[in-house]
Amino acid sequence: MYSQGLIGADNRTEETPEFLARFQKRIDAEEKIEPKDEMPEGYRRTLVRQIGQHAHSEIVGMLPEGNWITRAPSLRRKAALLAKVQDEGGHGLYLYSAAETLGVSREEMTEELLSGKAKYSSIFNYPTLSWADMGTIGWLVDGAAIMNQIPLCRCSFGPYARAMIRVCKEESFHQRQGYEIVMTLAQGTPEQKVMAQDSLNRWWWPSLMMFGPHDADSQHSDQSMAWKIKRFTNDELRQKFIDATVPQAEYLGLTIPDPDLTWNEEKGGYDHGPIDWDEFWRVVKGHGPMAKDRIKARKKAWDDGAWVREAALAHAEKRRARKIAAE
Repeated sequence: MYSQGLIGADNRTEETPEFLARFQKRIDAEEKIEPKDEMPEGYRRTLVRQIGQHAHSEIVGMLPEGNWITRAPSLRRKAALLAKVQDEGGHGLYLYSAAETLGVSREEMTEELLSGKAKYSSIFNYPTLSWADMGTIGWLVDGAAIMNQIPLCRCSFGPYARAMIRVCKEESFHQRQGYEIVMTLAQGTPEQKVMAQDSLNRWWWPSLMMFGPHDADSQHSDQSMAWKIKRFTNDELRQKFIDATVPQAEYLGLTIPDPDLTWNEEKGGYDHGPIDWDEFWRVVKGHGPMAKDRIKARKKAWDDGAWVREAALAHAEKRRARKIAAE
């Protein structure tokens, strides 16, 4: 029913059963769909929504970490964090470019972000209260991102899949960097270990929420799986993340803040306690602790950068005019 609600919804395409069958046959054959290929409008709009949300998350995700660059405890930490934030800005540009191949402009996507119509990952609406958070974000948040993003390297849409190859390589560096920060704190003074544990306590549950609602409550998963935009469901990815992360916490001597966390021998993975979905939806709808600050910062950056965009366009127009005159 959901796919029927999407296909041809804007009346721009006449999508016959034969056309849809041919398209699905290409998907099932693992062919890459390229921007100039015929595609169902629902497929295009699903990609615009997902890639746009992903791009916004990379750009907004620079804010909580950028806040700590000047307060990093050493020059080495400062340089590494600065490189990470720079990487995230690059990821946003790759992804905006991939979305633009689908006929949507960066200006449109930015306007939707600033108006609240477009979303970004709810995790970035939480505050970073200590230096330990820079480690925990790398370890948990980027770890969850990698779990989500590695399958996207096999996404059916070519530009998105190709962009994700480099993104995932750099995210792997971010995850290792974060884990090394947490390990240093966990093996440091008692006060540093307390700081690491406090950070884990605050970020664990929001990290699990990053994978989205349970499969039964996810509007988009079934169709995205059929179109091979996604390769795993939300719950499958969340389970993979938990099973990979719990042994890492045990190695660090830290405690996962879930009293119901138990090993399930039958399924070969961990059972976990209930997730507070009321909090998840509250944050997604723009009521997170830092939601207003994040959008305010993005709006200021967009407005302050207007003259740069205008100058770049004017320069491009001059070059184009000179080229025409010389021909």
